Amino acid sequence: MTGAGPGPVFLVAQQAAGVIAAKHRGDFPGAEELLVSMGDETTRTRGFCLLAELALSLIRSQTGQSMDELIQELTLLMAEIAGQPGSTAA
Repeated sequence: MTGAGPGPVFLVAQQAAGVIAAKHRGDFPGAEELLVSMGDETTRTRGFCLLAELALSLIRSQTGQSMDELIQELTLLMAEIAGQPGSTAA
């Protein structure tokens, strides 16, 4: 991913949102195809990181929580889910 501006990163973040949307629709082959088309691992990682930041910013604007509060809540939720029987996390 080259380029001087934020454009390429935002495009990949949009594709990352598309991957998540496809998975939630049950279109796992489509999600996989889109994921592969996003480029190398670094490019995908940057896209998903930007998507996560934007999603957390949206939640923060709705709840009034600080980013630190949201991250702490998210971390606790992930630990809870990972500790549940049958969890695929880990």
